[in-house]
Amino acid sequence: MRILTLACSLAALIAASPLSAQTLNVASAGDQNMVDYVKDYLGPMFEKAHPGVKVVSVGTGPGDSGSQKIMEKLDAQKSAAAADFDVVVIHQKAAGQMVKDGLLAKYTDKVDTAKLVSSATAKNSLGADVSGYVMPMFQSQTALAYNADMLKNPPANFTELKEWVKKNPKQFGYNGIKGGMSGVAFVAGWVYAFGGDADKLIQGPYDAAEKAKWDKAFAELKDFNQNVVITPGNAGTLDMLNRGEIAMGPVWVDMFYSWQADGKLPPNMKLKLAAPGMPGQPMYYAVPEKSAQKKLAEEFIALATSPQVQADGIVKKFNWYPGIDAKNLEGKLDKAAWDKLFTDITPADLSKNAKPFPIAPYFNDILEGYEKKVAN
Repeated sequence: MRILTLACSLAALIAASPLSAQTLNVASAGDQNMVDYVKDYLGPMFEKAHPGVKVVSVGTGPGDSGSQKIMEKLDAQKSAAAADFDVVVIHQKAAGQMVKDGLLAKYTDKVDTAKLVSSATAKNSLGADVSGYVMPMFQSQTALAYNADMLKNPPANFTELKEWVKKNPKQFGYNGIKGGMSGVAFVAGWVYAFGGDADKLIQGPYDAAEKAKWDKAFAELKDFNQNVVITPGNAGTLDMLNRGEIAMGPVWVDMFYSWQADGKLPPNMKLKLAAPGMPGQPMYYAVPEKSAQKKLAEEFIALATSPQVQADGIVKKFNWYPGIDAKNLEGKLDKAAWDKLFTDITPADLSKNAKPFPIAPYFNDILEGYEKKVAN
């Protein structure tokens, strides 16, 4: 009996030991590269700093549907003792609803790196208040790519762009609102420039009467489209730039640099974030309310959003803009990496002209308005 008691006590001691095996389950809504980023890069780094912890990385699929699967799983486990996931990587659209439904824990006050984030998207997710519940993993951003051999002084704003297209017909291309979000972002930027109060569209509250102010902007965009090339999608715009069929068009910055690194875009291609700006979007780190490992989850997110990891992982590995403010990466990146991401579009440009997408109801109104008043 004494031996049995001793064995049980020893087992309990081992179970309570910080060296005992613990699992941190990280679920990512996104492409496979995001799952692999946790599995092959962040996970091993965290495990090394936390002996006895195993990071398990799972994916739920790309796009908003991947975030929807995470939301449905957490919702189904609301009455369970613990959720299957301890850290989730989710899109903007899902984040607001998950906060509203009580599926996420408020945690950023326990993470020191939260003070390195000033982006409005850390507090406002398409009109939903997510302050305290999310940290940006990265910021993806759209901008205008252009052939620097053909444009020595690219348009600085949308008004100059409109005039340039008149003088250079069929040299600008975008995908409308089909085949990828770079075209949607351009249309949103157009409405920000010519449709009235951009801040109201970004921050809300929603006023259905606001869309009546966009009629002139949509009429001018319809005229603008007579002189542009409608491309097949995100990749189609880049492909036409590469072949010299167009001289300028909206792109995702990370795609642009990846294509350039792979030799699919010539080095004379540059980027411009024209005023008053174009939208981008973050992916968020969040902690489920029912996470069984909240302290470990917070420590994992603190590591993931630290300046060095953001520099090495987010910027150098994936060509994304950091989730924390870019100024915090100075000195953390070699000159080549810094120059690649921040020469064409500086941290100051990002601070001034990198916009969130409009809140959901305005976003839907813009898409509907484009279909009815521009595409037809």
